[in-house]
Amino acid sequence: MRARPFQQIDVFTATPGYGNPVAVVLDSTGLDDAAMQHFARWTNLSETTFVLPPTDAQADYALRIFTPGGELPFAGHPTLGSCFAWLAAGGQPKSPDCVMQQCAKGLVPIRREAAGRVAFAAPAMQMTAPSPSRLAKVAQALGVTAAQVQRAQVLDNGPQWFGLLLDSADTVLALQPDHAALAQLGLKVGVAGVHAAPGASMLIAKSSREARAFGAGREAPLIEVRAFAAPIGVAEDPVTGSLNASLAQWLIGDGELPARYLAAQGTALGRAGRVHVQRDEAGQVWVGGDCVSVIRGEVSL
Repeated sequence: MRARPFQQIDVFTATPGYGNPVAVVLDSTGLDDAAMQHFARWTNLSETTFVLPPTDAQADYALRIFTPGGELPFAGHPTLGSCFAWLAAGGQPKSPDCVMQQCAKGLVPIRREAAGRVAFAAPAMQMTAPSPSRLAKVAQALGVTAAQVQRAQVLDNGPQWFGLLLDSADTVLALQPDHAALAQLGLKVGVAGVHAAPGASMLIAKSSREARAFGAGREAPLIEVRAFAAPIGVAEDPVTGSLNASLAQWLIGDGELPARYLAAQGTALGRAGRVHVQRDEAGQVWVGGDCVSVIRGEVSL
């Protein structure tokens, strides 16, 4: 064991405590898979990441991403939080405007935006239509009717999500899923709904603390997102980059959402995650957010 630089970053928020945290070990040289997995179980966060020297000449660093239950080829909020921590610790990218991350999914460009915000290029996604019987079981586990489900697709950009577009943001916020049923189905489920009056949901309006966290007068979110991941032991993930990336590629592509919008996630958990989504002229979807360092120091690993 030795002391290794460490940060814990809150992602998709500029206010500590209102986003989704990720633990980042900034020097993971010499750690084997078992040590990484053990530490990820110990932190008990949705993801813990390990920064390593890249093996691809185009990359600035390599990243391995672990949940308490296993390794992921790619995940959104760990990508942004790890990049933010790497830069804060003095990392110098080959390009001044873009950091290149190497992970099991491949190379992921991360651009540096105004006010310290970072955004990753959404990886290529595969999309398949679910069977009617599987959709019916998911709807039953969520407690929604067939009339409330507008669209459904299985989305895969590394992590796989069973994606649903529901009839409204209010329906999304009111969900009380049967997490045991979702775990039995073995599906991670992501849901989205459009705000009738963006930013005016009762759950947001009732909480002045959450309102302050994203700031009065700022851009109002267009959609509300929730992510249920019972099969990996996470009843509800506060803010999910990979899911938002897949939803954007799907719903912008189908004309359901504009090329640029703001998503809210975490409202039902007392968080105030804000995910900035944009599809550029080349068709690339970028998923960005603010990050803030909450814990800095060393870990013995």
